[in-house]
Amino acid sequence: MTTLVIFCLIGACGIGAQWIAWRWKIPAIVVMLAVGVLIGPTTGILQPQAVFGDLLEPLIATAVALILFEGGLTLHFARLADAETAVRRLVIIGGPLVWGLATLCGHYIGGLSWASAAVLGGILIVTGPTVIIPLLRQASLKRRPAEILRWEAIVNDPVGALAAVLAFELTIVAYSAHSLSTTLGHMALGIMLSIGIGYLGAWLLILALRKGHIPEYLKVPVMIVAVLIIYTLPNSLLHESGLLAVTVMGMVLGNSSVASLDEIRRFKENITVLLVSAVFILLAADVDLATLTSLGWREIVFVLMVLFVVRPLAVFLSLIGTGLPLSEKLIVGWIGPRGVVAVAIAGLFGNRLVELGVEDAAILPPLAFAIVAVTVVFHGFSLEPLSRHFNLKSTGTKGLLIVGANPFSRRLAETIQSIGRPVMIADRNWKRIRAVRGHDIPCYFGEILSEEAELDIEMNQFDSVVALTDNDDYNALVCVNYGPEFGRHRVFQFAPSRGDIGDSAHKAPETLGGYYFGNNLDYDTAIEHINTGWCLRLTRLSKEYTFDDYRRDNPEARVISAYSEDGSVRVMTRDTRFEADSDETLLALVPDDTSEDKARHRAARRGEKPPASTDNPQADT
Repeated sequence: MTTLVIFCLIGACGIGAQWIAWRWKIPAIVVMLAVGVLIGPTTGILQPQAVFGDLLEPLIATAVALILFEGGLTLHFARLADAETAVRRLVIIGGPLVWGLATLCGHYIGGLSWASAAVLGGILIVTGPTVIIPLLRQASLKRRPAEILRWEAIVNDPVGALAAVLAFELTIVAYSAHSLSTTLGHMALGIMLSIGIGYLGAWLLILALRKGHIPEYLKVPVMIVAVLIIYTLPNSLLHESGLLAVTVMGMVLGNSSVASLDEIRRFKENITVLLVSAVFILLAADVDLATLTSLGWREIVFVLMVLFVVRPLAVFLSLIGTGLPLSEKLIVGWIGPRGVVAVAIAGLFGNRLVELGVEDAAILPPLAFAIVAVTVVFHGFSLEPLSRHFNLKSTGTKGLLIVGANPFSRRLAETIQSIGRPVMIADRNWKRIRAVRGHDIPCYFGEILSEEAELDIEMNQFDSVVALTDNDDYNALVCVNYGPEFGRHRVFQFAPSRGDIGDSAHKAPETLGGYYFGNNLDYDTAIEHINTGWCLRLTRLSKEYTFDDYRRDNPEARVISAYSEDGSVRVMTRDTRFEADSDETLLALVPDDTSEDKARHRAARRGEKPPASTDNPQADT
């Protein structure tokens, strides 16, 4: 195969694995790992070393640097809140504990030399944002444990790399004429320079962005090039210290108030998804199955000790006195999958230790991959059921976030609550919120587009947003803001007011905001209908009473949404279609003369079979 075909194969396999994981609701990392092993050592279709040669290591290193930088962009200090103490302890206390415990297990149980055990112990500090972040996205964990795992994964990545560097440098002292003081001084200087270079790079970027020295179309390219430079400079002084520099750079940028940062972050997130997919495929395809299957019982016991003892024990000791409930300690102590960085660093230092004369270091790459594979599978499949068991999922059933308090949105919220789905109404006008609060509807008083709203509201409990204010432009802005988070197909709004519909020069294009729902229902029409006695009604469809039957009986009804028995929700737009045997419950805005009795009378007058109430229960709200 040509190099171009191989690039296409890697991209297709990586993104295809992500799609399969999304479609079948299984951990994406597990699928990517399996696909990489399948096309690599199993079938021999992809042989990364033969294709890329000496370029494989810098390609993976560059991808890891960009992944860590993007992870740093997502770390907001304000989001830590009550998780700050736990994160600080997991980094300051938990990291060294994992290093020490893993080193002892590696030497006494795994049979490794002290040099190999110490390097591998440092590597195992790394839990890996490449694995944690996709798992958190899929499991919908509550905010505090999710933030603890996210921060630990991103911050401990460079910490683990530097721990492995320190162990490697000490091995050099033992196997050469280097002095210990010189080595430690070199290490300290490299760490300080890495932090300084990362902070300086972020400060220069912030200054350039605020002063307008970088045009919009060059912001992302300039930032990518800056990340590569900031990663490369410290590495020339101290191996893998560039990971620390890019993480610091991302954190400083992520906590600044730079304009366009949200757009940059979203674009970088898309790049990161592609990079994570490609890197996992490459690393899995590069595994030597013969070496992996040659691992003896001591190595297997060591892997199990890392899984069941080292990580949980270190976390529990670190979190003593933090006030976290036992359920959160258990979930944080159990979830610690290793990822791309662990395998990449193990391969790098394993080869260098062998060159120094540490022969058993050749086993580090396959041993690290075995740990990655086992932790990814165990933690990937157990996170969601455990979070559900410990009541740490944001919600069992996804709900609707309604922006705008008014008579229509109140009735919509009451109807959705009646079928057991979470709902919340948000508005920045206190008088409007006060009119809703007396109806037992969860409310948020404040600006939904502010950072405070993201901190105060568990967004994981919602899967859709509908903007129902009387301001069409604000509705569009809300949909634009939440489109990347919930998906473009999950944000909806009122159609433009009737006075603007015919004037295309004075209305925003439909592609700018969310989908118009309820057959282009606008604010004025919705409020007018509510004020003149229309109501929101639930109607069950079946094979005997189809959507066509419903339309014939209720020609004026505006269908808002449809709910299936499997829990899926469809918000109706003008492009929505129903199958003939659709078995769903409709939510529609209907006139007050469309009661069940009158519908039966109309059907009887036409000589048709009336819908049975037992099969098609209808309830006024």
